Amino acid sequence: MNGTKEFAAPLDVPGSKRKMYLNNYRKITRESGRLMLFAGDQKVEHLNDDFFGLDIDPADGNPEHLFQIASNAKIGVFAAQLGLIARYGADYKDVPYLVKLNSKTHLVKTSQAEPNSLQWIDVDQVVEFAESSGLSILGVGYTIYLGSEHEGEQLRQAAQIVYQAHSQGLITVLWIYPRGKAVKDEKDPHLIAGAAGVAAALGSDFVKVNYPSRPGSDSKEIFKEAVRAAGRTGVVCAGGESTDAKSFLQRLHDQIHISGAAGNATGRNIHQRTLAEAVRLCNAVYAITVEDASVEEAWKIYQGN
Repeated sequence: MNGTKEFAAPLDVPGSKRKMYLNNYRKITRESGRLMLFAGDQKVEHLNDDFFGLDIDPADGNPEHLFQIASNAKIGVFAAQLGLIARYGADYKDVPYLVKLNSKTHLVKTSQAEPNSLQWIDVDQVVEFAESSGLSILGVGYTIYLGSEHEGEQLRQAAQIVYQAHSQGLITVLWIYPRGKAVKDEKDPHLIAGAAGVAAALGSDFVKVNYPSRPGSDSKEIFKEAVRAAGRTGVVCAGGESTDAKSFLQRLHDQIHISGAAGNATGRNIHQRTLAEAVRLCNAVYAITVEDASVEEAWKIYQGN
């Protein structure tokens, strides 16, 4: 384990909500300061592409598969849209949730129109839902497409969401992806570091970014720029396209223990598997993220040893 950590609430959390904020932060990071986010927001983002097809377990075609994984595995939080949580939450009250406040499909390509993903619901509605449902809602999330012609409105919405969420004692996670006609390379490490810095300026607790890549460079080394740029905002990496479990665990270990990332946000690399395998992989990811396990130790967990 990382050991006992002292956490401080940012100054936009009012005194009456600081205890709640700190409790939510400890819960979402499992007292480690690191985030293990299981992402279920792709039902909108990628439509059914991530849930049906070759090498995808048939169980993944049913949204309940996501909740079964989240309920049976070790995670920090499960992120999904409120409508999905409302439909299944009554049967999975033990799951810690993060409500994704905006989403868009991948049907309209950047070549057709600048990416734009606006807010569906507001923070007050999430708070009302948490109170009426009795579910454990620890935070909210929002996606920004930095470099889009619409980034101004998205940044304004994100700033308001972070402020309102903190005022209610909730944790915030921003998904920030450089994307649009002005963006030549979405994986450019300097640009990704810039995105991480934007999240810090917005006051978010965590920011989810893509793992950078540059020809001739080692990703785990160039990723350090983003971690530094984020300052006190924790940087977590998107899980990316599906890959074999051993490579995924090694990459995650590099991101956290070499680059200095504050966790991970993983979706399809987990949920496209059978329930039993997905739970084992979740537990292996959790071991690296929260418990400081080695790749070898995590691999044994994944194998069921």
